[in-house]
Amino acid sequence: MPNKEQALYELWCENARDDADLASELESIKGDDEAICERFYQDLAFGTGGLRGVIGAGTARMNIYTVRRATQGFCSYLNDSSKNPSVAIAYDSRIKSDVFAKAAAEVFAANGITVHIYDELMPTPTCSYAVRALGCNGGVVVTASHNPSKYNGYKVYGDDGCQITLEVAEQIINRINAVDLFNDVKHMPYDEAVAAGLIKTIPQSLIESYYEEVRKQGIHTDVCRTSGLKLVYTPLNGTGNKPVREVLRSIGITDVTVVPEQEHPDGNFTTCPYPNPEIREALEYGLRLCDEVKPDLLLATDPDADRVGIAVPDGNGGYALFTGNEVGALLFEYICAERTAMGTMPKDPVAVKTIVTTDIVKPIAEQYGVQLIDVLTGFKFIGEQIGLLEQQGQVDRYIFGFEESYGYLAGSYVRDKDAVVASMLIVEMAAFYRTKGISLMQARENLYKKYGVFRHTQESFTFEGVSGMIKMQEIMKKLRTEAPTVIGGMEVLESADYLTGVATDAKTGETRDLNLPKSDVVSFFLPNRASVIVRPSGTEPKVKAYYTTTAPDMETAIEMEAKLRKDMQALIAQ
Repeated sequence: MPNKEQALYELWCENARDDADLASELESIKGDDEAICERFYQDLAFGTGGLRGVIGAGTARMNIYTVRRATQGFCSYLNDSSKNPSVAIAYDSRIKSDVFAKAAAEVFAANGITVHIYDELMPTPTCSYAVRALGCNGGVVVTASHNPSKYNGYKVYGDDGCQITLEVAEQIINRINAVDLFNDVKHMPYDEAVAAGLIKTIPQSLIESYYEEVRKQGIHTDVCRTSGLKLVYTPLNGTGNKPVREVLRSIGITDVTVVPEQEHPDGNFTTCPYPNPEIREALEYGLRLCDEVKPDLLLATDPDADRVGIAVPDGNGGYALFTGNEVGALLFEYICAERTAMGTMPKDPVAVKTIVTTDIVKPIAEQYGVQLIDVLTGFKFIGEQIGLLEQQGQVDRYIFGFEESYGYLAGSYVRDKDAVVASMLIVEMAAFYRTKGISLMQARENLYKKYGVFRHTQESFTFEGVSGMIKMQEIMKKLRTEAPTVIGGMEVLESADYLTGVATDAKTGETRDLNLPKSDVVSFFLPNRASVIVRPSGTEPKVKAYYTTTAPDMETAIEMEAKLRKDMQALIAQ
C-alpha cells in the first residue's frame, strides 16, 4: 500500500479522538491495506454543491473532521467576502446528521460567524427559506437526499438562498485545500457558543411564515376541504412528516393515512434501503397500504423533503407510478390553465426546466404564452434564473420550475426544489380534477392527447471506488471522441458537448454555441425529438443516461426507448 495512505491512517489514529465511532472503526481496519486505502486515497471531494460520501473514518469519508474542515474553508470565504456574516443550518433524519450540523455550527461560531439553526430535523428547502428570511450570508443543510443510509452530505447555500454557484464553489474549495484537518480548524463547545449568542435557535414563527408562503402558491385550495380526497402518505422516515401533513391539514385535507413503518425519522431506512421516491421499491410499503385503504393518491417525499413521487389508481385495481416528468408536466399545464382562467397569470410568464427534463413542456409553454428557459442539470440553476428575474424587478414573472428527478417549485420564497409546496399543489390538482370528474390517470391521458406522447426514462450505471472513478472518466471521453452515429436504429442528427459548449451537426459539421455554463454532459439528438443525454452524477459514483422517445402512442414510444437503451448499455456498461 502507498505510504501516503498508511501515514494518514496513523495520523488519524493519533488525532481522531472526538468521535468514539471513528476510533473504533480505525482500530477495526488495522493492517487491512485495502480498507485503509479506500478511506484515505483522496480527500472527500467538495463539489459544486458541497460534500457527499459514505459515513465513516478517513479523509474520503463523511465524519466530523471532514465536515469541520469544509466548514473552516467556508468560514474563510464568508469572513473574506462579508462583514459580520451569519449562516442558517438545517439537517435531516440521516445517521449523524444532527452531529454533523452541530460540528459545523461549532466551527462557524469559533470563527465569529453567527449561526441560526433549526432545533429539529427540517426539509432542505427550509434552509433556503431561512437564509433569505433572516438575511444570512450562507447556509448549510446536512443531508444526502435520497441516497442509501450509509451516505450523508453537506450542501452549501449562498446569500440568495440558492446552492452556491460554480465560481463560489471554486473559491471555497481553494480555501478548504489550504486547511490542515487537525491543526487549522477552529471550533468551540456548542453550549459555550449558545451562551455567547453565536448559535441561535430558529424560532417557530419563521417555520409558520414558511408554511404561509407555501399556502400562497395554491390556486384552488378552496376545493380541497369538500373534495373528499383520500390520501396515503409516506415521508420515507424523513423530514416531510410534520410539514407536509401540517400544510395539507391547513387546506382541509384530513383523510391522510401515513405508512406506519415509515412515519418516524430513521436514518437506517430499514423498510426502504434506497429511499428515493423515483423507484418503486421505496414505495412498496405505501402501495401495500393503498391496497387496504384504497386512496385517491399515494404521496411519497424523500428523506430531506425536496422531492416527491406519486402513485394513482390505475383503473384495474392497482396503482400506477407517475414519473417526475409526468407530474411536472401535469402541474405545469394545471398552473398555466387555471391561472389563465382566473386572470392571475403574470405578464410575460417564465418557467424553467433542466436540459434532461421533458420537452412536452415546450408545446404547453407555447399554448399559454410562457417563456421557457432551459438550464443545466441541478436545481440551483433554476434558482439562479429566479434570482436573475428578482434582480430585474421581475420575480413575479416566474410561475414554475422543475426537473425530471421529482423536484418542483412554484413561487420564489425559496430557491430550491420543495416537496412541501409540490405535495400541496399535487393534492390540490387532484382535488380540483376530482370536482370535474377527472382522475389523474385521465388527466395524464388528456395531456398526451393534446400534446403528443413523450416517453422519458433514465438508467444509472454504478462505478464504485477508485477504479470506478477512472472508468467513468474513460466512458465520457469515449462518448466524445468516438461518438455514435446511430443509436437504437436512429441516425444521430446532432451531438452536443456541454464541456466545450458546442453542438455539432452530424452531417455538415456546422457548430452552434449552447450558451450554458460548462458541464460534463453529452447529448445526442435523433429524429422526431428523440434524444439520449449522458452525464456522470455530481453526487454519486454513477453515469446516468436519459432517454427520450416520441410517438403517436405509448407502446411505440416504449419499443423505441428499449432500442436506445440496448445500444447505450453496450457503450457504457461494457
